Amino acid sequence: MYDNLIPNLFKTEYSKIITVLCNYFSIRDIEIAEDIAAETFLLASETWGLKGIPPNPKAWLYTVAKNKTIDYIRKNNVYDKIISNKQSKSLDNYYEIEWSDEKIKDSQLKMIFILCNPINAIESQIILVLKILGGFGIEEIATTFLTTKENINKKIFRAKKRIKEAKIDLEHIDSKLITERLNSVLISIYLLFNEGYYSKTKDFEIQKSLCLEAMRLCILLIENKSTNEPETNALLSLMCFHSSRFEARQNELNEIILYENQNKNLWNKELIDKGNYYLIESAKGNQITKFHLEASIAYWHCTKLESSNKWENILTLYNKLLQIEYSPVAALNRTFALFKVKGAKEAIVEAEKLKLSDYLYFSLLGYLYSFDNKEKAIFNYKLALNIAKKENDRQVIKKYLTVLNSTKNEN
Repeated sequence: MYDNLIPNLFKTEYSKIITVLCNYFSIRDIEIAEDIAAETFLLASETWGLKGIPPNPKAWLYTVAKNKTIDYIRKNNVYDKIISNKQSKSLDNYYEIEWSDEKIKDSQLKMIFILCNPINAIESQIILVLKILGGFGIEEIATTFLTTKENINKKIFRAKKRIKEAKIDLEHIDSKLITERLNSVLISIYLLFNEGYYSKTKDFEIQKSLCLEAMRLCILLIENKSTNEPETNALLSLMCFHSSRFEARQNELNEIILYENQNKNLWNKELIDKGNYYLIESAKGNQITKFHLEASIAYWHCTKLESSNKWENILTLYNKLLQIEYSPVAALNRTFALFKVKGAKEAIVEAEKLKLSDYLYFSLLGYLYSFDNKEKAIFNYKLALNIAKKENDRQVIKKYLTVLNSTKNEN
């Protein structure tokens, strides 16, 4: 129990300590809050191993964090008085640091809007969210983005600097700013989820952690009246539907299992039901967003019964999605839906028009051509193999090539 307790508490409580303390410090002093949180967990690892786990570990962490904060202010006041000749800070506010569930949720919600500031690039926003709100380590984040720890540290430093220069503290996050920035926050959460679901990393646990963190943040938004909007519910619905198929998407070798070949018995019914609930909630507004359409597409993908009606609905939804916001991925997925409705020949015509350079594009062309032109199918799969970087993706492509070459030789 002890071996996993502190790492698990770090994931859930580290960000709570930082965000609550940032209500008392300025956002410009966020490193102080991070240091206090880190020192609190260091003391926990040293003390609990010797004296045993306290009856209420969370309360112990909060008490230690508060005491360390007061110690810091006292020492800083002495320095200000003797060295800098500045006025000392009152300790009254720090004696009354509040750790109620309401205060923690409110602090975390405001911190989301601080970190998802458009002054930083989307990738930097996600990195800050993972580090400060998700309790992810630098190594985990570096693994996620297939880069070095040094590069991640540089991005965090620059992103924090811009946020400090913006001079927006948690107390400044009001309804007006929330309304203005909600869409940016939702996009950041959406992209965070995609980092996990379509992950570049081979680490399955990190992939799931990224998806779960995105869902946790979205639930935090839904639990607050000011951010419980139809598009927020649509995004959570989308993530629930996608996550329901998580266990069926990869085999024991971490190879991607295509939708057609997934074991539907592994789909998570509870998450599908939640996806349905939030999809219904999302319909209470007057606006249809990309999240509504993607959630509706995901709903149909979670329908086990195969029928032409299913794929006709998916195709229609992709047509609407591309009108709202074009993306190569959506166009590629639409081509597969077109294949299911109209057949390979018509889908190939549309696919060839896309002229993409991604390995998924050539893999789809390989699949479509495999029905009546083995030579072109092999040619496209080989192009996909040359482009694919992840070894598990390459293994899947090689399997298709092996099957095609064997059937070609038989003919």
